[in-house]
Amino acid sequence: ERPIQKNMVIGKQGASLKHVGIQSRKEIEDLLGKKVNLKLWVKVKSAWADNDKLLQQLGYKDEY
Repeated sequence: ERPIQKNMVIGKQGASLKHVGIQSRKEIEDLLGKKVNLKLWVKVKSAWADNDKLLQQLGYKDEY
C-alpha cells in the first residue's frame, strides 16, 4: 500500500519481477506457439487491500 512495498514485489535488483516475467512469458509462448515480448510494471495503488471491487478485479475475491 506504500511505495516502499513496491520494492518487496520487485525484489532485490528486480529478481522477483524478472522471475515472474520469465515464467509468464514461457507459459504464454507455449500457449500461443510462438515467441512473445512481455513487458511488466508495478503500480502502487493506495488502500488497495481495503477496496473490495479492486480485489475482485485482481482475482482475490469471488464475485457475489
